[in-house]
Amino acid sequence: MGKYFGTDGVRGKANEKLTLDMAVKIGQYLGHYFSKNKKAKIIIGKDTRLSSDMFELAISAGAISTGANVYAVGVCPTPCISYLVKQEHFDCGVMISASHNPFYDNGIKLFNFEGKKMDPNLEASIEDYMDGKISIEPAKGDDIGKSVDFARGLAIYESYLKNTINHIDATGLNVALDLANGSATSTAVDLFTDLGMNVKVIHSMPNGTNINNHCGSTHPEDLQKLMKSGKYDVGFAFDGDADRLIAVDEDGNLFDGDYILYTTSKYLSDKNRLNDNVVVTTVMANLGLYKALDELGITYVQTPVGDKYVTEEMEKHDYSLGGEQSGHIIFREHAVTGDGLLSALMLVEMMTSTKKSLKELGEELFIYPQLLINVEVQDKEAALKDEGLLAQVDEVAKELGDEGRILVRPSGTEPLVRVMVEAKTDALCEKYVTQVVEYIKEQGL
Repeated sequence: MGKYFGTDGVRGKANEKLTLDMAVKIGQYLGHYFSKNKKAKIIIGKDTRLSSDMFELAISAGAISTGANVYAVGVCPTPCISYLVKQEHFDCGVMISASHNPFYDNGIKLFNFEGKKMDPNLEASIEDYMDGKISIEPAKGDDIGKSVDFARGLAIYESYLKNTINHIDATGLNVALDLANGSATSTAVDLFTDLGMNVKVIHSMPNGTNINNHCGSTHPEDLQKLMKSGKYDVGFAFDGDADRLIAVDEDGNLFDGDYILYTTSKYLSDKNRLNDNVVVTTVMANLGLYKALDELGITYVQTPVGDKYVTEEMEKHDYSLGGEQSGHIIFREHAVTGDGLLSALMLVEMMTSTKKSLKELGEELFIYPQLLINVEVQDKEAALKDEGLLAQVDEVAKELGDEGRILVRPSGTEPLVRVMVEAKTDALCEKYVTQVVEYIKEQGL
C-alpha cells in the first residue's frame, strides 16, 4: 500500500481526499511513461457518479499533455476496461469509480496491458511525481496527444460476454435486474435482451447522486420484493461499477457470493472445467460453504479478505474459480478480474443447461448463521496478542467444535477488532460473540 494508492487504486471523497490536481498528475505520468518510444494508447472508462466526468477530463488532459492518445469509452463496467485493455492492445487502462461506495466518493483504478492490476512500482513512481519528487516535460508540437471517442468498446465487450454462453439458449427466461443506478446501466439491458431474455429493470436512471443509494448489490431489498411477485425466474443486483453480483432466487431469497461459488464450482467440476478441482475463497466465506465443498470432494484454498488476495492465489496456481461472499467472483476461464455481468451469465448458463431454478441449484448448501461485531480498541495489533483474549477464542473454538467457528481479526483501516462467530443457531452466535466482546471491553484492550 502506497501513500495514495491502496489495494484498489486511489480512492476518497471527490475534491477532498481525491482532487482534480491528483487526477491530472496521474494522467500526466501515465502519458509520459507509456509515450517514451511511441505515442501511448490509454483507454479510460467511468461510472455514473457526479464527479466521474471531472476526473475523466482531468486524467485525459494530463495524459494528452504528455503525449498519449486517450480513448474514452464513457460509462461502462470496470471489467469492461480490464477486458478491452488486453483485447484491443492498449498500453494501460484507467477506470474512474468508487465501486459500491456512496456517490460523493470516487476512485482511480489502473490496469496494465494484460488488464490486471497495475505494477505497484509504477504506482510508486506516480506517487513520487504527485509529491513533486519527479519532474516531467510536457509534449510539444505533434507529440501532443489527442482524445478519441471509443464508445464502440462497449459493443466489443458485450459481444465477448455473449460469446461466453453462446452454446446455450436462454430465450424466454424472465429476468429482473437492479442496476444500482451505476455502470451496469450502459450494458445490462441490451446484453440480456439480445440473448432472448425478458427483462424487467429497476434503479436504472442515474442522476449523478443516486448510484448505490438504497439499491444494487449492497441494498437488494427492492429486488427481493420484486422477485416475491412471482413473475420472474431470477434476479440480479449489481454494484456501482458492475464488478460484483448478488442474485435473488424466484422466492426472493438472497444468493450471495458463497452460493455462487458453491453452485458454479459444482457445475464446473461436473464439466471438468474446474482446474485442479479447487475453488479459492477468503477466510470470511461461510462454514456451510466449506462443508458443502467437502461433500462434493472439491478442495478449497482460503486467503485474507480482499479480491486482490483471491486473484493473486488464483494466478499463482492457475486456479479457475474464486471469489468473495460480497459477490466479487472471478472466472479465469473467461476473465482476469471479477465481473458481475459475467457471473450473472454463468448462473443463467447453469439454470438453462441443468433445467433447474436458482433455488434448486443452491438447495444443498446450508448457510450457518453468522454474527459479526466490531469492537473499538486502543491498539488492534496488541489486542490480538493478548493472552487472555487468545484463551477466550480457544475456549469458544473448542465448544463449537466442527459445528461452528470463531474468527477474530483486525480492521484494515480503522482501530477496530472484528469478532465473528458462525454456529448452528443465532442464539449460539450471540452467546459466543458477546462473551468475547465483553472480555475485550472489560480489559480495556
